Amino acid sequence: MKPQRTNGIDLKRTRQGFAIVSAIFILVVLAALGAFILNVFTNQQIGSALDVQGARAYQAARTGIEWGVYQVQATAAYNFSYGTPAVAVNSANPNTTRVCPVSPSSFTPPAAASTLSGFTVTVTCLASADGNNGPTVFSITSVACNQPNNNNACPNTTNPGSGYVERRLDVVF
Repeated sequence: MKPQRTNGIDLKRTRQGFAIVSAIFILVVLAALGAFILNVFTNQQIGSALDVQGARAYQAARTGIEWGVYQVQATAAYNFSYGTPAVAVNSANPNTTRVCPVSPSSFTPPAAASTLSGFTVTVTCLASADGNNGPTVFSITSVACNQPNNNNACPNTTNPGSGYVERRLDVVF
C-alpha cells in the first residue's frame, strides 16, 4: 500500500515527527515543575529552621533580662537572703541603693541549657535617678544572637552571615 499523499506531502511521515516534539515538551514542563516544587520545599525548610532559631533566641534574650533584673534586685537592702554577702532579715541597711551590673555584660547560657548553647547574650543596664528624691528607674536591654561580633557581643552589625538570628527585649522597672 502506498502512503497517502496530499499535494506531494507524505502524511504518515509528518505525524511521526509530532510525537517526539510533544514528548520533549512534556518532559521540559515536568522538569520545570519539579524544580519549582524542590525550590519551594527547600525555602520552607530554611524558614522553619530560622523560626526555631528565632524562638531559641527569644528564650536566650529572656535569660538575659532575668539575669539583669536579678543583678539589680540582689542588693542587700531589698533582697535579704540573696545579697552578696547574704544579709540576715532585719539587719539590712535601708540606705543601700540598687545598682546596675557592669554594662554591657555578655555571656553564653550555661551548658545545662543545651538548647541555648549556640547563643550569646549581651545585657545593658541604665539607671535613671529622679532628681526630686523619687525612685530610680532601671532600663535593662537584652540582645541575644547566634553569631556575635568580633568582641563576642550582640548585636552583630558588621558581618552577620546567612542564618543570623537576633532578638532584643527591653524591661523598665
